[in-house]
Amino acid sequence: MNIRKGNPEDMKSVLGLIQELAIFEKEPEAVVITVDDLVRDGFGENPLFHVFVAEVENEIVGIALYYYRYSTWKGKTIHLEDLIVKDKMRGSGLGYALYSEIMKQGKRDNVRRVEWNVLDWNTPAVKFYENSGAKILDGWQVVQMNEQGIDSFLEKL
Repeated sequence: MNIRKGNPEDMKSVLGLIQELAIFEKEPEAVVITVDDLVRDGFGENPLFHVFVAEVENEIVGIALYYYRYSTWKGKTIHLEDLIVKDKMRGSGLGYALYSEIMKQGKRDNVRRVEWNVLDWNTPAVKFYENSGAKILDGWQVVQMNEQGIDSFLEKL
C-alpha cells in the first residue's frame, strides 16, 4: 500500500471512488462534477481541495479528500470531505492509513480541529471514528441549501 498526495492524472480514479460512495449512500444521481472540475478545482492557482490517494498494485483504491476551513473559535481547521475505500479493500487497514494521514496533515498544519460528517446509519464508520477517539456531536445537524433552494431564496429578495 502506498499513500501519497493526489495529482491531476489521478482524478479519473478519484471521480470513480466518489461515484462509488454516492451509490453506497443511495444517491448515485447526485454526483454532477467531472474529471475536468476536479482538475481545475484541485490543482489550479488556489486549490479548493487536497487529496491523498491510496494505491495497491498501481490501482487507486482509496482517497481522503480535504480542505481548509476557518473556525471563529479555533482558527484554521481541516474539513475531511470524504474518506472513501473501495468495497473490496474495506477491513484491510487502508481506511485507517488514510485517516492517519489526514491527522498527520492536521498536525503539520497546526490546526486545532479536524472535522467531518458521518451518516448515522453508517454504523461501521461511526464505530471506526469513535474507536479512534473522535467525538460525534449530539445536537448538531448538517444544514445545506441546494442550487434550487439558493435560486428560490434569491428570487424572494
